[in-house]
Amino acid sequence: MNSHRFLFFICFIFLNHLVFSQNVEFSKDAFPDKKEELKKAKENIVQGDEIYEMGEAFYSQAIEPYLQAHNFNPNNANLNFKLGKCYLNSNFKQKALAHLEKARNLDKKVDPDIDFYLGKAYHLEKEWDKAISHFYNFQKNMTSDTDPSLVNESDKEIKECKNGKELSLKPVRVKIENLGKQINTENHEYKPLITADESMIFFTSRRPNTIGNEKDPVYNDYYEDIYYSIKQADGTWSQAKNVGEPVNTSDHDANSGLSIDGSKLIIYLGNKNNGDLYESLLSGEKWGAPRDFGKNINSDKYHESSASYSIDGKALYFVSDKPGGIGDRDIYVSYLDEKGKWGKAENLGPIVNTEYGEEGVFMHPDGKTLYFSSQGHNSIGGYDIFKTVYDEKSKKWSKPENIGYPVNTTDDDVFYVVSASGKHGYYTSVNSSGYGGRDLYMISFVNEEKKEKPVETKKEEVVAQTVVDDKKLPEPKVEEKKVDLTPRLTILKGIISDELSKKPLDASIEIIDNELNKTIFSISSNSASGRYLVSLPAGKNYGIAVKKDGYLFHSENFNIPDSAAFQEIIKDVDLKKIQVGNTIVLKNIFYDFDKATLRPESTNELERLLKLLNEMPTLKIEISSHTDSKGANDYNLKLSENRAKSVIEYLIKAGIKPERLVSKGYGEEKPVSTNDTDEGRQMNRRTEFKILEL
Repeated sequence: MNSHRFLFFICFIFLNHLVFSQNVEFSKDAFPDKKEELKKAKENIVQGDEIYEMGEAFYSQAIEPYLQAHNFNPNNANLNFKLGKCYLNSNFKQKALAHLEKARNLDKKVDPDIDFYLGKAYHLEKEWDKAISHFYNFQKNMTSDTDPSLVNESDKEIKECKNGKELSLKPVRVKIENLGKQINTENHEYKPLITADESMIFFTSRRPNTIGNEKDPVYNDYYEDIYYSIKQADGTWSQAKNVGEPVNTSDHDANSGLSIDGSKLIIYLGNKNNGDLYESLLSGEKWGAPRDFGKNINSDKYHESSASYSIDGKALYFVSDKPGGIGDRDIYVSYLDEKGKWGKAENLGPIVNTEYGEEGVFMHPDGKTLYFSSQGHNSIGGYDIFKTVYDEKSKKWSKPENIGYPVNTTDDDVFYVVSASGKHGYYTSVNSSGYGGRDLYMISFVNEEKKEKPVETKKEEVVAQTVVDDKKLPEPKVEEKKVDLTPRLTILKGIISDELSKKPLDASIEIIDNELNKTIFSISSNSASGRYLVSLPAGKNYGIAVKKDGYLFHSENFNIPDSAAFQEIIKDVDLKKIQVGNTIVLKNIFYDFDKATLRPESTNELERLLKLLNEMPTLKIEISSHTDSKGANDYNLKLSENRAKSVIEYLIKAGIKPERLVSKGYGEEKPVSTNDTDEGRQMNRRTEFKILEL
């Protein structure tokens, strides 16, 4: 009796499984008592099919009518298959797997390409082995009618799964945070750009309140506009605002690059020659009308999509699909000539560019590390973020390095930028825990020994994740990878203003390599705020000269050795008007140790002083030299007198009349700081000039 019951139970389970695994057609036989509901479901399918046939760009719109039909009949193989494909081309790719699995369970022959799409769905879920198995099944069962592009794509997907399997076992230690609802919306946000000090962020969004407030009929999504947000005192971002006209128009307007101080914005204009790059300059608080970069960067019929300035603004790295490249889209560089024109673009070559697409190029403020996204190299899926470093000696780029999992995911990870400190990265990603569509995220690199714990979050809150998903990574084999957080550079920033009125000034700021006596580059402070920001890569002796008509120039010196780690220096500058009695310190005049001999590094500063004297032929000045309190008083006095005379002699040899020049050595008589510290003594050792007559 018990055995009969057992056999009956097994048969029941088997038959029950057959019932629930059976494909159910949208027919009167299947739904004899639901005539009206069946009619409505068929209408929904027709509506969905009409959208579906319009192509992949419209797949996401077919989801809603398909779901209406699915609610009526969830057991139709073909409908589940189409829903799976639609979800793979939507903002909710993770929902594809359940529908594709169900389609295959209902009918293994639902579509000849079912294994291909199941492979893609498992790939997105980081189920590497299952994805590979389905791709192999797809290739095994393909016929002469199989789309060749799917065959090639399956080969690439298999490689990406193998890369993902390897990289996921050595995750980088990072914390990834959604930038929050002040910036991200249920629409697409992408292409983050930050000033070097992370005080401001620009990004592109496709949201309803764009200037045109219309949808692009090709992509079936809103036209792009540029937005910005400012970091507030508590570290949060302000509510994002539209940059407005003339930068944004009724067509596509996307930000592509930003100078490190935020005064120059590279803009992508979609209505120009299939997409071109333009430049807008910030004057005070207003952005100027975008200006064409010219024919050496923009091509007539091809697409230039993203770009980045070098730190001196004299090189432009950009992405284009113009012919003659290595792959689908390549990275090029163009240099600014002496006439202010951009020169012929050079392809970065096969070390950087691949047969696939490259996108989202960004030059770090260290002046040598280039970040970009690529579908090639050892990507783990879609676009991955890579970095390459330029070697000044060999004139070559290093082999691109995948920056690692989980920063890189199985979907597209693009438009990655890094703060000058190297502590934070900002990028675009599609994440199921986001606000919808593509969102902007901040990556914090974690090098402490203590392992971060996963943080549970809600959609309304800032989303935080940690690097290791213990449920999916084989625990014994996971080996966390630390990231070098020591960029060798100094960020110098501050406000330039009038010494007496404290009114902000738009002054020019020259950055000089003192050893080469060469101006590396120059910038201007903002006319409305007086703010400036420059990046000084380690390994140079920098002279900084701040100049404005009607004012005495101001000089600073920063000798930054190769070994110096990142630092941020705030230096506000009060410019003095050219008036009798005003004095400035010549911080870039150097002497041999314990001597009065001028060192070659002083030339640029001396020439700046000479220029002032030539421009003002009636100007009479005193050159004075000062020492610290080390050594005998008489010795210090004599040394300072001789040093002041050395400057005078240089000026006289250059043609300045002796009667316009007075030299004075004060020794240790007039300290400006304490002589009890190295820093104080260094400040006391100085050369000054004072205006005696105008």
